[in-house]
Amino acid sequence: MFKVQLNNGGTISFIGCITQFYFFDCTEIFECLLLAVMSYDRYVAIRNPLHYTSIITNRFCVRSVSTCWLLGNSISIIVTITLSKLKFCGPNIIDHLFCDILPLLELSCSKTIFVHLEIYVMGIPALISPTIIIVVSYAYIFIIVLRIPSSTGRQKAFSTCSSHLIVVSIFYWSIFSVYVLPSRGQTSYVNKILSLLYTAFTPLINPIIYSLRNKDIKKAIQQAFHKHIV
Repeated sequence: MFKVQLNNGGTISFIGCITQFYFFDCTEIFECLLLAVMSYDRYVAIRNPLHYTSIITNRFCVRSVSTCWLLGNSISIIVTITLSKLKFCGPNIIDHLFCDILPLLELSCSKTIFVHLEIYVMGIPALISPTIIIVVSYAYIFIIVLRIPSSTGRQKAFSTCSSHLIVVSIFYWSIFSVYVLPSRGQTSYVNKILSLLYTAFTPLINPIIYSLRNKDIKKAIQQAFHKHIV
């Protein structure tokens, strides 16, 4: 049975490696799409605060999350099936922390031009379209905020988007650095660090970043620190 060995010494079966890639790819695409929906949510909150509850309804949220999940699954299934049909020969050691598509393509002895073409095509709904939605949403938000006369109002508007903007910046910067615009001198070690940013670091800091804006959580943290100091 064909097995894949990671450069840290761990061994995983080919089926296990493909399965790992499917779940990894599915969740990453889902987060890309979800961050785009959240940027639209921030736009509505600033553009139409009085009509926010009538636009961003529970039905809208359920439909948006369901669409993101179905689209992420569909794209991931297509890419995973194509990847599983490739032939692998020679050294089966992946110079990476997990089974990602680029290291797997480097191991394949089949022609991968069609796989690369499929990745570019699938990248339009999975990465490019969400990026455009985020950029357009924040461009409108920036214009709206600049028109607010009071500095207090502008500060409040920016604070509404600060948490989401921090997460988007880290997540999309690391993904684009690895898959879209890798630098010529970028080593595999740098790729591993960048991969950790969007696979582990971003999900880790998500609860911290978003909860720090919650007044109740801030109050609880302050009380906890106060107890330890006293």
